[in-house]
Amino acid sequence: MSTQAPETAMVFAAGLGSRMLPLTLTTPKPMIKVGGRPMIDHMLDRFASAGARRAVVNVHHLADQVESHVLGRSDLEIIVSDERAKLLDQGGGLKKALPFLGEKPIYVANTDALWIEGPRQNLLRLAELWDPERMDILLLVAATTASVGVDWPGDFYMAVDGRLTRRPEREVAPFVYAGVGIVKPALFAGRAEDVFPLSPYFFEAALHGRLYGLRLDGVWRLVGAPRVIAEADWEIARRAT
Repeated sequence: MSTQAPETAMVFAAGLGSRMLPLTLTTPKPMIKVGGRPMIDHMLDRFASAGARRAVVNVHHLADQVESHVLGRSDLEIIVSDERAKLLDQGGGLKKALPFLGEKPIYVANTDALWIEGPRQNLLRLAELWDPERMDILLLVAATTASVGVDWPGDFYMAVDGRLTRRPEREVAPFVYAGVGIVKPALFAGRAEDVFPLSPYFFEAALHGRLYGLRLDGVWRLVGAPRVIAEADWEIARRAT
């Protein structure tokens, strides 16, 4: 198992945020406030607290707002990966950012996956479980039935040893991807296309028995639609009192 947490995170902040309309007509999704703060700050705070040194943030939709905001942070080195000219999807965005990411394992993160921590930081639990000899990708997962904002029948089954397998079509799986993981950047080197998604890499690793999961400790919410914001605000306020 790993004795050192990843120093670098790839934070996906370039998406159009279509499910957040009409809010995303004027505000990029990562900048929408939940619990009084932009969603991207919740994620960057977690990385800084877990000991990460830098975060690569890709930008496209209303890019200037995201860029100017994240470059104002002083607790992390922020590198902006500019996708203004062309939206590359998450896999393509990671490939474009490879020169900034280095060769060591990195965190990857969506900005709309928020959680209330349990007794221990989930990012540190991920880092402790990471084993590059057995794993190509390690995902934080949450229980499908206990996750707010999830409107699909789950993503994965998880074996006793933590190995993940993809949900077969027409079945309901007990776990969903919680929006954060650890990956090997080398998986994305040499790909010819510029635009491609990230999820097929999860499924490919699963086919080879090299995709693992860690169940999130705490309360997880997918803030993917406007109706969920008020619920998330209430949950954060309740936990803070």
